[in-house]
Amino acid sequence: MPYQSSGGRRNNVQIGVGHSVWGGSPPPPVSERTLDGIPGCLAWVALLLSVAAAVAFPYVILILAVLLGLYSAIRFLFAGIANVMGLRHITEWEATDWYTRYQQDADSAALDWDDVHHIVIIPNYKESLATLRTTLDRLAEQYQAQRRISIVLAMEAAEDGAVEKGTCLQSEYAGRFANIDFTVHPRGLPGEMQCKSANEAWAARWIKRKLVDDMGYDIDHLLVTTMDADTLWHTDYFYALTYLFAVHPDRHLRFWQAPIRYHTNIWEISPPMRLINAYSGAFELAYLAGPWWVPMPMSSYTLSLRLLDSSGYWDGDVIADEWHMFIKAYFARDGDVKLERVFLPFSAYATTGETLWDVLKNRYLQTLRHAWGSKELGYMLAKMLEHPEIDFGTSFKLLFRVAHDILLAGAGWVILTIGSQFTFLIHPEILVQLSTENIHNPIFVALQATFLLISILSVVFWYQDVIVRPPRPRDHPQTLTERLLTVASFPVLLVLTLIFVALPTLQAQTRLLVGIPLQFRVTRKI
Repeated sequence: MPYQSSGGRRNNVQIGVGHSVWGGSPPPPVSERTLDGIPGCLAWVALLLSVAAAVAFPYVILILAVLLGLYSAIRFLFAGIANVMGLRHITEWEATDWYTRYQQDADSAALDWDDVHHIVIIPNYKESLATLRTTLDRLAEQYQAQRRISIVLAMEAAEDGAVEKGTCLQSEYAGRFANIDFTVHPRGLPGEMQCKSANEAWAARWIKRKLVDDMGYDIDHLLVTTMDADTLWHTDYFYALTYLFAVHPDRHLRFWQAPIRYHTNIWEISPPMRLINAYSGAFELAYLAGPWWVPMPMSSYTLSLRLLDSSGYWDGDVIADEWHMFIKAYFARDGDVKLERVFLPFSAYATTGETLWDVLKNRYLQTLRHAWGSKELGYMLAKMLEHPEIDFGTSFKLLFRVAHDILLAGAGWVILTIGSQFTFLIHPEILVQLSTENIHNPIFVALQATFLLISILSVVFWYQDVIVRPPRPRDHPQTLTERLLTVASFPVLLVLTLIFVALPTLQAQTRLLVGIPLQFRVTRKI
């Protein structure tokens, strides 16, 4: 079906047919299945060992659980410190004039300021026109968007009316960007799941042919930003990115990532969900700001078209595209790929629903989808075996970063909770002993210190989120019920993380273990 591009060129988009959009895929090879099952296998082994040890070696499993608890508390502490650093970086970055900075820092190896061009890919499926218009309006406010930014609306053939929606938006926003086009990802392509990753790859290859092959853009001057359809970028993001890309000597070996804040609809969600989102945003900022952690891409991020093209684009059978693409590029470029921080936060929608049950279900399903990134542990191991020539030490640091969160949320959580609580259930005399000895018992002291530190830092994370939230609308005043729910959210934070973090992670890892594919669903956010 033909459509008109903003650059005046007519393009033919072939709409394919096949299975339903953003759904399951054929089972992977057995060897890949085996590696995919590692997190789930370890989680279930941890469960069996926790139960057995609680009966036979109660103090051993209790001490192990206490050590994991202390580690989690220390991790919270370092995240709180990193958040303070991150907030300071954000203030500094927002005050920077990036063109002036370019004039000071550019050397002979830097790109000319006017050579840098941005491609923005917006994969979407059944997103409302209102959402996409809000996203495009924010992009149109970016630095010199009319000549520096080319938009690709990556539509799905399985969505009824996708072509009409793309045509409508292309017509409305013509002239506000250097180019605005839309692609329609066919259904049923061999070896693909119908998912965001496959849609991104289709759109990226298409725009590369248009801009580089047909229009003569220099591939070494092009940056690709892929984003969720509801991402609202900081108004200086692409301004800063122009500087960062132009002056970086290894610009084609880098990803760029900004911190995320779930603030776009923050006054429309319940206080417990605000606390969960503050907790998530705190750790995502901490991973970027803390120099002791290896940062990874999340949600919406940027890389050069040269790096994307030389790495083979996104794989068409992957749900969690961010980590997978980074790992793929890392090994495609001999272990030289790293991620650079961009301390200009973008805003995203938090999950919502018509009823309380819808809210809970949608938040659970969103975490379940994110937890499908547990596959990347097996993918990372497979790549390390496939590329023994790449420095093991560097690869191991990346492996540790990937494995850390995956295993801590799965097997680690099982030991921390089942290992301690089941021990007290089977051996109540241990609980009596701890209560009697109090501060004279190191296990009691460690448990109290862990609980106190995590409780304090949970309030700190909440406060750090509160001070950067957008102003509350005048027509949405805070009610007494809302205040009470906010206060009540803190004591039940552990229960909230159980429901919305641990359980969906364990479900995803178990499904990977037994080979049940995840059905991709678009989570309601507005």
